[in-house]
Amino acid sequence: MGERTGYMPADADLETLSGVGPATAEKLRDAGYESFQSIAVASPGELSNTADVGDSTAADIIQSAREEADVGGFETGSAILEQRQRIGKLTWNVPDVDELLGGGVETQSITEVYGEFGAGKSQVTHELAVTAQLPQEQGGLHGRVIFLDSEDTFRPERIDDMVRGLSDEQLAATMEDREIEGEPGDDDAMEELIQDFLDKIHVAKAFNSNHQMLLAEKAKEIGSEYEDDDYPVRLLCVDSLTAHFRAEYVGRGELANRQQKLNKHLHDLEKVGNLYNSAVVVTNQVQSNPDAFFGDPTKPVGGNILGHKSTFRIYLRKSKNDKRIVRLVDAPNLADGEAVMRVQDGGLKPE
Repeated sequence: MGERTGYMPADADLETLSGVGPATAEKLRDAGYESFQSIAVASPGELSNTADVGDSTAADIIQSAREEADVGGFETGSAILEQRQRIGKLTWNVPDVDELLGGGVETQSITEVYGEFGAGKSQVTHELAVTAQLPQEQGGLHGRVIFLDSEDTFRPERIDDMVRGLSDEQLAATMEDREIEGEPGDDDAMEELIQDFLDKIHVAKAFNSNHQMLLAEKAKEIGSEYEDDDYPVRLLCVDSLTAHFRAEYVGRGELANRQQKLNKHLHDLEKVGNLYNSAVVVTNQVQSNPDAFFGDPTKPVGGNILGHKSTFRIYLRKSKNDKRIVRLVDAPNLADGEAVMRVQDGGLKPE
């Protein structure tokens, strides 16, 4: 994928930055700031709080990091195009849905999947946690996964089902890539492969909204740890993004505080996507919209903050039996549309 501008190993000399002495360098490392880029994109208030330095010192450090990392200026359209060519596309393993999304879920973007209970949101996050690990020629991102679980939805058994549900071609290519001896139908080889898939999914349960926000910051540390690994972090899932915020901040009086915290949380998630070229997929609950006289009365939780921050918004709707309607509601360069998929034992399947 090429080296990122401003990358600096964890044991580098942070004292090269203006205003950073040995003690401050240690504080920065402890707070997870291990590259010029991670410091350059922080706000003074954020750096001041997390690294325990004064506001003016934080501003000086950030400015120095921006100069070292060469970020924060204007770029030409061709430079942006070159940057976008690094973007990967992650398959849903359902061709109609991939086509709807312009090739799959994008890295360096937040994709929001919302729908009512039982619509299949967690099925999507589990499927993507499998396909993200596939070789790129099989529609994957050849990477590992971070899974923030706020509703106790992660099930290793479901990953097992979905790995077994992959095509023989996908299984054979992945076994070869991971140097696992055997064929897709070989029990021992499959057990070894499934264990290897599970080993590359880093799961953390969020017990409340503050803990969830802390875990998003920890995700940056995992991204940094595995940046030069054969399997870097390529997918960050949050299932569900809004459950704790919705439960803890009740009533109009709490709305502003909730949205402010949600905004900070989304910025932290977005940073992981941008810094490590990862796809960020968040699930969201719905609420009833009493103003809707016609059409579907459900709308996603999170208001304009989440609406503006999500690059892609996907609405999942239940249909007959195992059928689900996947509707692309918002995307910057794609037309709205719908596709149909099925949720089966082996994972997400075409109609």
